Amino acid sequence: MLENYFDVIVIGAGPIGLTCGIEAVKRGRSHLIIEKGCLVNSIFHYPANMTFFSTSERLEIGNVPFVSHGDKPTRREALEYFRRVKQSWNLNVHTYENVFELKKEEDLFHVISNKGKYISKNIIISTGFYDIPNYLNIPGEELPKVKHYFDEAHPYAYLKVIVIGAANSAVDVALETYRRASEVTMVIREDRIKENVKYWVKPDIDNRIKEGSIKTFFNSELVAIRDDEVDINTPEGVISIKNDFVFAMTGYHSDFSFLEKAGVTISTDDQRTPYFNEDTFETNVKGMFLAGVVCGGMDNGKWFIENSRYHAQNIFDHIDKSA
Repeated sequence: MLENYFDVIVIGAGPIGLTCGIEAVKRGRSHLIIEKGCLVNSIFHYPANMTFFSTSERLEIGNVPFVSHGDKPTRREALEYFRRVKQSWNLNVHTYENVFELKKEEDLFHVISNKGKYISKNIIISTGFYDIPNYLNIPGEELPKVKHYFDEAHPYAYLKVIVIGAANSAVDVALETYRRASEVTMVIREDRIKENVKYWVKPDIDNRIKEGSIKTFFNSELVAIRDDEVDINTPEGVISIKNDFVFAMTGYHSDFSFLEKAGVTISTDDQRTPYFNEDTFETNVKGMFLAGVVCGGMDNGKWFIENSRYHAQNIFDHIDKSA
């Protein structure tokens, strides 16, 4: 047996990456899961007080029960749950290890990271989408006051905050900072808050906007950021307002450069959808598979934990048939 050989190497230790590891254990295949951050790194970087849209049972993997105190689990409960999943299945996970080269020679993949070199016949890329923000590409975006991730509201109490976006992330930031006495202004390209905002939150944000507690510019966009103010292009023209922090909740996308470097074909349209077989999830590179939200390209709302848990089973069914 080759040194550092594994039947399957999974890149990404999010919930779906862990599901792939579980499937490997079930089928008696050696595995390695490599994660550049901590376990379920994306969930760790969610806002500290975030509550999931889904109920806990819909997030379960590997037949490990997920019990939460409320109807919807919190970020803290999810982190505890996925740690228990890792322990229950004795998954082989390397955290804080960054894969920077992935090449295929004959029938074997060579995986090179900052900590080691590994060999496998099968690679599953399950890297999610939360690591790379969709940038505004406007003057001043590089200033320290501009945040593409939200941690918690307390540091921004009593300050003037701009929130860009109309989906769940933007709404959560706006409401949390508003409740910590921030002066909140939302800037939204569309003419309304998105309809798919969490149903228990949407009436709250709609009412705060209606009463003027959260000032909102619809059909508008931020066009420039300076140390103490911003410019907003509104239907009435460009206006400038005082500002301390900007939260650009404009979404995130997968690491397309990593996929392309690995040889995966990606569509040339705005969706940037990677090629994969919809039954087996195998890419155009034989033996290389995609799992989870990375399959959606720029459409990161298409796949999530609940509807992509089956990816691992389909992938391993194909691996077993090809063995």
